[in-house]
Amino acid sequence: MENTNRCVFSLSGVTGMLIATVLLLAILVGLTIWGIKAQQDVMQKPYKLENPQAVKMIGSKEQDHMIIKDVK
Repeated sequence: MENTNRCVFSLSGVTGMLIATVLLLAILVGLTIWGIKAQQDVMQKPYKLENPQAVKMIGSKEQDHMIIKDVK
């Protein structure tokens, strides 16, 4: 049985491989740019805690969160 229907430059050959590679690289570049832009947007709007005294500590003891000072 002979294989006379071989095409190196068909979609199942080198051309298809190059199309798939370029497509995957384009997706990678697009997602990378999208991620960098998202990080830059978040960087411009940092989180601020307006009133830290209003934050309630639920289910913990105040002694567990106290800072122990070194006595010299």
